[in-house]
Amino acid sequence: MRSARERFATDGYERATIRAIARDAGIDPSMVMRYFGNKEGLFAAASEIDLRLPDLTGVPAEEVGTRLVRHFLERWEGDETLNAMVRVGVTNPAGAERVHSVFRDQVSPAVAAVCPDPRQVPARAALLASQILGMALGRYVLKLPPAVAMTHEEIVGWLGPTVRRYLTAESP
Repeated sequence: MRSARERFATDGYERATIRAIARDAGIDPSMVMRYFGNKEGLFAAASEIDLRLPDLTGVPAEEVGTRLVRHFLERWEGDETLNAMVRVGVTNPAGAERVHSVFRDQVSPAVAAVCPDPRQVPARAALLASQILGMALGRYVLKLPPAVAMTHEEIVGWLGPTVRRYLTAESP
């Protein structure tokens, strides 16, 4: 899995090959085919992600943003799969669909726990995604020097209030 994630992140979905991934892992390509069927199956397995989002039910509104931003920073820095997913997601339709499904299936329920209007959950989840994925892209993929130089507390200080507003404020 590590070889597949690294190869997909480095080469992108289109250029990554079963042969290269198997070579990186030190195994025969037939073993990859046996267990995953094809490149799509391998990609699906390699991009399986559990964001392990905190339960926001009962969290005071003023803490929602800081908790989520801290959580995502820890996840991005502790899981190579997330970085690979973002890299592939911006270059390939299958990768983009994977990002969509993770946010739809895992982030939307977390947003629903704190959103004042259930009809706005999809829009508010999209706003959350714009902040979280934007920071991830700048800090961990593009490695923009100012984004990389910021401490966790600085990022939380900047993004936490914005995320809180997106999730809990009354609609504009």
